[in-house]
Amino acid sequence: MEDCVFCKIIKGEIPSYKVYEDDKFLAFLDINPLSPGHTQVIPKEHYKLVWDVPNVGEYFEVVRKVATAQKKALNQEFVFSRVAGTEVLHAHVWVFPFPETTVGDKMDFKANAEKIRQNID
Repeated sequence: MEDCVFCKIIKGEIPSYKVYEDDKFLAFLDINPLSPGHTQVIPKEHYKLVWDVPNVGEYFEVVRKVATAQKKALNQEFVFSRVAGTEVLHAHVWVFPFPETTVGDKMDFKANAEKIRQNID
């Protein structure tokens, strides 16, 4: 979709701090994080809502992969997700460590992305 900010991120027209990428999905740090490591997980193909993604199970396996990496990278027991969102009309799942217990600078995008990438299995 031409005006979609997430589609522009996928195409590389807008820079992002990627933490995971494969043929179908992309995960990158949120520009306005709730906590260090707050990540958006999106399908590379444009779908308006998460529930429109054809293989939602495959999508949520990527979400789990990112959440597991966040737990290890940021030494967190609790990582939350949020599916509902109309901020951008492109399917997206927020994955973020519990804000009140997260230690670190939430605006240090480069360091947070690297920590998560190193812990992706």
